[in-house]
Amino acid sequence: MVKLERTITINAPVHKVFDYLTHATNLLEIWPSLVEVKDVKETPQHVGDTFHWAYKMAGMRFEGESTRTEYVPDKRLVSQSSGGISSAFVYTFEGENGQTRFHEEIEYTVPVPLLGKLAESIVLKLNEHEMDVFVANLKTRMET
Repeated sequence: MVKLERTITINAPVHKVFDYLTHATNLLEIWPSLVEVKDVKETPQHVGDTFHWAYKMAGMRFEGESTRTEYVPDKRLVSQSSGGISSAFVYTFEGENGQTRFHEEIEYTVPVPLLGKLAESIVLKLNEHEMDVFVANLKTRMET
């Protein structure tokens, strides 16, 4: 299991950032390797929201489903993904003086049998870059 974390301060109110990330279709705007989000089902409480996704990593396409397992308004979103890549996403939000401190934590299993040990370190570097781009894109989107 690989774990990646990033924290960034966004010059936007916490509710705006939280609301944006609550809706799965918005991920396509900020996540470069996420190529498809479909079959989105949202519940009134947002726990149990689901969507199907497709992601390109190292030139290969992976598909799966994400389910929201925790929803604390303006504080925390947690989702679990299964399928091509098993992963857990934890987003935490802290608001202060009109800004948002956003923390993203991802744990995932690299499909090593598919990629091979040599490719594992390359994939890790690619995903670290992907996470940097994700938080930078989120910041840009929320501040404009």
